[in-house]
Amino acid sequence: MSGRRIDRERLADLVLATVVGALGTAVAAFDDGTTALDHVLVVLASAALAFHRTAPRAVLAVATVLGTAYVVHAHPGPLSALPVLGAVHTAARVGHRAVAAAGSAVFLAGYVATGPGTQNAAERAGLLAGWFLCAVVTGLADRNWQAYLRQTEQRALEAERTREEAALRRAGEERLRIARELHDSLTHSISIVKLQAGVAVHLARKRGDEVPPALLAIQEASGEAMRELRSALQVLRADEPAGTPALLVERARAAGLAVDLTVTGDERPLPRALDRAAYRIVQEALTNAARHAGPAKVRVRIDYGTPNTRDSTRELTIEVDDDGAADPARPPVSGTGLTGMHERVSALGGTLRAAPRAEGGFSVRARLPLGETA
Repeated sequence: MSGRRIDRERLADLVLATVVGALGTAVAAFDDGTTALDHVLVVLASAALAFHRTAPRAVLAVATVLGTAYVVHAHPGPLSALPVLGAVHTAARVGHRAVAAAGSAVFLAGYVATGPGTQNAAERAGLLAGWFLCAVVTGLADRNWQAYLRQTEQRALEAERTREEAALRRAGEERLRIARELHDSLTHSISIVKLQAGVAVHLARKRGDEVPPALLAIQEASGEAMRELRSALQVLRADEPAGTPALLVERARAAGLAVDLTVTGDERPLPRALDRAAYRIVQEALTNAARHAGPAKVRVRIDYGTPNTRDSTRELTIEVDDDGAADPARPPVSGTGLTGMHERVSALGGTLRAAPRAEGGFSVRARLPLGETA
């Protein structure tokens, strides 16, 4: 796709140079006193436009020098400025406003200095000055429009990626909720059935009685049900987050978000529930920053605390701050993401604060107790 786009751009540049060159030579043919040298100058100045994408300033310099030499030698009409106008427009479109203005001034100076000092010549010079001003303005407008289109495309891609991540996150959380419900209800019930059946079989054999086939079937079926349930729970938990907060930061940077990560304390493996909660908190905070903070800087700080086996109040601290557009006077409405973070932190006995900062931007601070088991 990019190769085809490059081919189309090259073809468009060649067409532009050809059209401007044809118009310039046609105008020069109707001017009195033009020579073969003048036609060569017009053709070369127009041909330079074919390279305006790769070297806009060089193209402007070539077109200005050749165009000025043409007007100094042949004293043509205002249409002789077509190659220089095209070069000025393309230079302004890529942001070289000063260079475009300088090229315009040089050509106008040459045109006015060599033209006859009549009122008609002054009117032509004024007309040319207006043309060059329009060329600069339209170049800048085209630049802003292209930037707007790129920004709109990036926002659309970011919104699509965010929707996909949110959908995957909601699906994963629902699967984990189902897994917890199955584990808390069915696992307990089946374990009781298996235990009771095992006790009944043991007592029957201890008394020397024949064990009823139905009881043996219950014992075997309950054991098989436990194995199947464990397999199902493993499948449901297969989408638990694979990675670290550092990986989330790298992904956010790759997506264009300015993120700094600071890790302090004794970094070490955490229990699964705590590790999963930390991952989800950082993930949700970065997602919210990408969606709502705008072109902001985000700072992520993770503090593992100092190891001390005699201190059971140690905490894992997660802080995600941005300097975006959040306003303390307008607190955000708690959505699914913030609610999920509160639930995760509360389930682990921690605290969470997610609110706009007084100096502007948004702040997420989670404190999760580590304890001696960590």
